[in-house]
Amino acid sequence: MAEIVYPPVIATARTLFRIMDYRFHMEGTEHIPRTGGAVLVSNHISYLDFIFAGFAALPAKRLVRFMAKDDVFKHPVSGPLMRGMHHIPVDRGAGAGSYATALRMLKAGEIVGVFAEATISRSFTVKDIKNGAIRMAQATKVPMIPVALWGSQRLWTKGRPKRLTQRHVPLTILVGEPMHPKRGDDMAELTTQLHTRMSELVDRAQRTYPEIPPGVWWQPAHLGGTAPTPEEAAAMDAAEAERRKDDE
Repeated sequence: MAEIVYPPVIATARTLFRIMDYRFHMEGTEHIPRTGGAVLVSNHISYLDFIFAGFAALPAKRLVRFMAKDDVFKHPVSGPLMRGMHHIPVDRGAGAGSYATALRMLKAGEIVGVFAEATISRSFTVKDIKNGAIRMAQATKVPMIPVALWGSQRLWTKGRPKRLTQRHVPLTILVGEPMHPKRGDDMAELTTQLHTRMSELVDRAQRTYPEIPPGVWWQPAHLGGTAPTPEEAAAMDAAEAERRKDDE
């Protein structure tokens, strides 16, 4: 694929991150294959996660094609950029087309990025995950690589005002060892394994984060923060879904 848009977008992002003095800590990037297809599966805590999850592949000199809600592709600014970077629009009412596109890209040797929780976690813990990433890895015989992000929620997350001008924010990106799901493997067991791997990575990112002040909104409740508990977050998500139904 012609890469006219992606490289300058990355260069611009790197310049902005230097200006903002974001303090990146990355581990495990050697697990990203330098060639061939792979499914990159990240936790989801911020509207900016596709940017930072994509950074995990840069040391391997790879670009990630993220599956994202089609609303992003309809925006007059983000839409042309997303299409130019060959990301994959997902229509939740008709997901077969986006799934087929992802399979085609994986078979062509691309890395496809997936947020298996589907929506941002208000509790900043790993929510129940979908099995689409596993099915894609099985169907195309490519590795599935878990990734944990931490710190991006401080910049822009659900239910909080944007803080994009905040400087000196530490950002942690941890890449786990690849998983190799095969056809015939038990799907429920694989889903549990992936959730466990992601949760362990996220927990390590949280506990080794260089700033752990007590009582802050962006810290999960079980680590002394004031973020909603997973149960409270689930109730908030359910209430939001009901409001969306009423508005339709």
